[in-house]
Amino acid sequence: MKCHLNEQEIEENKGGLIIFSATINVTVNTDVVAFFYLGLSGAGCVPEDEAYIPTYLEAFPPLPEKGTPGEKTGEPASAWGSKIRPIKASVITQVFHVPLEERRYKDNSQFGEGEEAKVCLDIMQRTGAHIELSLAKDQGLSIMVTGKLDSVMKARKEIVARLQTQASATVAIPKEHHRFVIGKNGEKLQELELKTATKIAIPRPDDPSANIRITGTKEGIEKARHEILLISAEQDKRAVERLSLEKAFHPFIAGAHNRLVQELSQETGARISIPPPSLPKDEIVITGEKEAVALALSRIRAIYDDKKRKTTTISVEVKKSQHKYIIGPKGNTLQEILEATGVSVEMPPLDSGSETIILRGEPDKLGPALTQVYAKAKSVMVVEVTAPAWLHRFIIGKKGQNIGRITQQLPRVHIEFTDGEERISLEGPTEEVEQAQAQIQEIIKDLLVRMDYTEVFIDQRFHRHLIGKNGTNINRIKEQYKVSVRIPQDSERSGLVRIEGDPKGVQLARRELIEMVQRMENERTKDLIVEQKFHRTIIGQKGEKIKEVRDKFPEVIINFPDPSQKSDIVQLRGPKNEVEKCAKFLQKIIADLIENSFSLSVPIFKQFHKNIIGKGGANIKKIREETNTKIDLPTENSNSEMIVITGKKSNCEAARDRILAIQRELANIKEMEVTIPAKLHNSLIGSKGCLVRSIMEDCGGVHIHFPSEGSGSDKVTIRGPVGEVEKAKKQLLQLAEEKQVSNFTAELQAKPEYHKFLIGRGGANIRRVRDRTGARIIFPSPDDTEQELITIVGKEEAVRQAQKELESLVKNLDDVVEDSMVVDVRHHRHFVCRRGQVLRELAEEYGGVAVSFPRTGANSQKVTLKGAKDCVEAAKKRIQEIIEDLESQVSVEVAIPQRYHRAVMGPKGCRIQHITREHEVQIKFPERDDSAAGQEAPPQENGEVSPEAEFVPRKCDIITISGRAEKCEVAKAALLALVPITEDVKVSYELHRYIIGQKGSGIRKMMEEYEVNIWVPQPERQLDVIKVTGLVANVERAKQGLLDRVKELQAEQEDRALRSFKVTMSVDPKFHPKIIGRKGAVISQIRKDHDVSIQFPDKGDEQQDLIVISGYERNVEEARQSIQQLVAELQEMVSQDVHLDPRTHARIIGARGKAIRKLMEEFKVDIRFPQPGSDEPDKVTVTGLPETVDNAIDHLLNLEEEYMLSVTETETLAAYMKPPSRYGGGPGGVGGADDSGGPAKGFVVRDAPWNAAGNKAPDMSSAEDFPTFGTGVAPKQTSAWGPKKF
Repeated sequence: MKCHLNEQEIEENKGGLIIFSATINVTVNTDVVAFFYLGLSGAGCVPEDEAYIPTYLEAFPPLPEKGTPGEKTGEPASAWGSKIRPIKASVITQVFHVPLEERRYKDNSQFGEGEEAKVCLDIMQRTGAHIELSLAKDQGLSIMVTGKLDSVMKARKEIVARLQTQASATVAIPKEHHRFVIGKNGEKLQELELKTATKIAIPRPDDPSANIRITGTKEGIEKARHEILLISAEQDKRAVERLSLEKAFHPFIAGAHNRLVQELSQETGARISIPPPSLPKDEIVITGEKEAVALALSRIRAIYDDKKRKTTTISVEVKKSQHKYIIGPKGNTLQEILEATGVSVEMPPLDSGSETIILRGEPDKLGPALTQVYAKAKSVMVVEVTAPAWLHRFIIGKKGQNIGRITQQLPRVHIEFTDGEERISLEGPTEEVEQAQAQIQEIIKDLLVRMDYTEVFIDQRFHRHLIGKNGTNINRIKEQYKVSVRIPQDSERSGLVRIEGDPKGVQLARRELIEMVQRMENERTKDLIVEQKFHRTIIGQKGEKIKEVRDKFPEVIINFPDPSQKSDIVQLRGPKNEVEKCAKFLQKIIADLIENSFSLSVPIFKQFHKNIIGKGGANIKKIREETNTKIDLPTENSNSEMIVITGKKSNCEAARDRILAIQRELANIKEMEVTIPAKLHNSLIGSKGCLVRSIMEDCGGVHIHFPSEGSGSDKVTIRGPVGEVEKAKKQLLQLAEEKQVSNFTAELQAKPEYHKFLIGRGGANIRRVRDRTGARIIFPSPDDTEQELITIVGKEEAVRQAQKELESLVKNLDDVVEDSMVVDVRHHRHFVCRRGQVLRELAEEYGGVAVSFPRTGANSQKVTLKGAKDCVEAAKKRIQEIIEDLESQVSVEVAIPQRYHRAVMGPKGCRIQHITREHEVQIKFPERDDSAAGQEAPPQENGEVSPEAEFVPRKCDIITISGRAEKCEVAKAALLALVPITEDVKVSYELHRYIIGQKGSGIRKMMEEYEVNIWVPQPERQLDVIKVTGLVANVERAKQGLLDRVKELQAEQEDRALRSFKVTMSVDPKFHPKIIGRKGAVISQIRKDHDVSIQFPDKGDEQQDLIVISGYERNVEEARQSIQQLVAELQEMVSQDVHLDPRTHARIIGARGKAIRKLMEEFKVDIRFPQPGSDEPDKVTVTGLPETVDNAIDHLLNLEEEYMLSVTETETLAAYMKPPSRYGGGPGGVGGADDSGGPAKGFVVRDAPWNAAGNKAPDMSSAEDFPTFGTGVAPKQTSAWGPKKF
């Protein structure tokens, strides 16, 4: 049986008993409990610091002899038992016992009915686990918990807390053993508490007490006490010795490459820790069993005494620069000398100025060791050549050509240029270094004759202007004069600009730079105050307008504030004269904007808005263009009648006059001005405009416009139909006179349903009251909050009289009476049809009177009316009028082909509803006859009957109109006017698909806009005609719209022909990625700048070098030149490989590539690191201009050197540190692992079955002997860039 103990297979409760949670049935008794108790506390879970090696029977005690259910007999038992079946149950069961003395509730009269049962029920409801209680013979409590793992764990925790009592005890062990009980980071203590289900309190280090307190169940306390004493006993067997020996003799004790100390550790079993050479400590620490430590101590003292007696020292002076060659990489050369000669070489610290090296060893061996030291020191020669720093890049040559020739001839020579210093270091074998020195001195001599340099001081604030946008200015100077110009970085805070190159070119470049600076010194800055709301207008869409200004004044820099700053300051900077000109130009634009921001509103009757818009927006478009204004109309579903005009004041007034002229032509509209003192305006308007609104409603919806408050004007404008304007003028002047003479107001409350009756049909009732009294009566509008409030305004006497009359009317309305009248049964349907619409209208008009008709089939003519007396009488009179109309009704038939019925009805029957309301008639459509649909005659086209057949009316074509004879005739004419016609529009077949639009969107929009049906022939027929069907007026509009669209499409075709110009250019495929740029940024910018399409070859194309550019001819040519210029720049670039230690790659790249991206941006280069698994893992490729590549490589090498110091230091420390062992692999621990850094030996037992004669140890790589849970996943190769993101 494989012993594998974990949290899922073994659980302990606070009572200290084992709880099984597996799929195997287990019988729990005291023997088994005792066995597991011993197994866990003894050999099964050996602490990390214990040295005891258990026997196989101790580690894996046998189960009882009795066979388990389901066990097969007759099969030979293996030493490892049967194969382990995988655990896959999601529901587990745990059983544990609470002794009588630890039960919290013991006074139950009947088991299962007391507090324990209530607690269990509560726990079951809260956790979802199932709990069963049983009582043992000793009155102890057995508890079985079943459910999912998390539910069982929660339930068990609550059971222990609520059903079991706690105890405590103390155990005393030496104070120095406390840390072993706690363990590393408290892990051992946590493990003990979990295993024994107790709480263990260990005194603090500053507490003199040695007692450890244990709290928990009695059995758990005993287990914890046993474990603690066991740990203390183990520590009594261990020892630690600290031995201080001179640091100089440590290498002899450690041996070459630490081999001697490793052998000592293996032989003695003790762990020996010698401080590394870089650590200024002389203390050697030995740990392990007492006997092993004593043996190791004696051996080390013997080595020390022997070397102290036999060795002597000699001192030699060696140049400091040669010390690193004696030390060697990671100190290997010193170790080699120690191994070969037995002599220790002591080097002075690298940061000290001392050049003295001490050799320590036996006298006869010091000679050979000294020879080796001198040989290593002189194996490499270092020479410095003096050369001006500005000449370094010329010595290196373009793309490293000059220095490359030397390094190819003399590959073992390392040449190093120090930035900013006038020296070049050469390092390598003596003969080769001398040859390289001579060649470099020859190059320097030649360059000093041909090259020159100069330095000029330029204020740092001008540097970025000298460089220009994207380096245009400085690159032009470099190319024109064949010089190199070095402008210091902003971080350097230096104004010194250096020019190097041909002597004549240097002087010319210097002169031009000074001239540029003088021009810039003449610059000035000016701030313009511009309201922020105008900023976007000045900039224009996508910056088009401000680009025009910048093109006009190229030397002026215009800066707008960030929108979030809420600033009105626009800054101009440039030459004084140009700034002044630009400021005047911008001020003129701003003045125009302010002038054009004037706005006024014009009230226009809603029904005339469509006429102002005109066919296809022709009228409004013409007014906008001719007056240069912006005109906004309210939306169709808005109640507003105001049209807003924006622009120059004079233009706005001209546009307003033209719009009003259209309205006057259409409706005989008259405009009149009335002079009323300004002080009366507010009182005439009334609260929330109620007074002026009542006049406008009373006078047929005229518009009354008062001047704005504070203007001082007395002119009030009245606009509307001629008769209504005169009426409104009269009422307005009368009201003004009343306000001047005596302004008296009274209020009256009346139910809203009475208002219509009080007003009367067409305002007849209220008009009579006004005429008799002379007072003005104002009813609330639907938007007013006080719907019952009626306001009376006028002279006091007139107001009192009107109030009295209205109160009398309201009082009569409150007196409800019931009356009846006789109505012929044949007319009943007219009143109750359409859900009683006629009855609802009667109720609204006559003060909420209730009219009841008898039920259908009752054969009664009696109609009951209930309501106010006056209302009932008025309603009876109105019903009688309706009956007279019904009796005088006639029916007229109209023959319209059935296929047009839907068009005649309109959307949701709106057209028919309009005719019935307007002409007070009833219209009835016939039932649809689908069988006759195929027999219909050809359609009417252009208002004429098709000559092929004459229209013969059928029953399904007859529409019946009912009403008064004269109204039926008018309604008939209106219906016939709704019959659609069809007209042909000649449109080229090639344009059909553009008219239809994507997924029919274009043609659908036209049909909705013009309210027509447009038929386009099938593509295979290739007809040059489109049919338009609809009302005559709509068809005419649609035809015009269609022809306009055709003109637009033809213009677009011509434009497409011009845009189809193509040019093919050949570009080496290696430059394609650079032309495209990161995420397509470069090519997208070229496309955007030149408005062209650029196509690169696909992967499978034969000609991989061809790039196709299409667009306008001029734009294509400009785009081609841009690409050629880009390619020319790319051809100047070089790629150079540099070898960097792979251990430094991750740090150079940085988190998520942040560091390397910053480096690439700083040096303007591209840096590529090798892929994981590459043949050359240290090869890094740098691409860019020669200068930037060299600078970037120098920087990378500096970073490598810096990072390698920390890498070397970490590895050196790691060499003296043993990684923690999982199985107590410390000195003296189980397994006895040595300091060689090899793998741990694992869990070791004595007297195992495979050690017996004839037996064989199981194969640990065999899946049969050691089955695995699930499938292993091979580790992925990781890159220096970190894991891949998906």
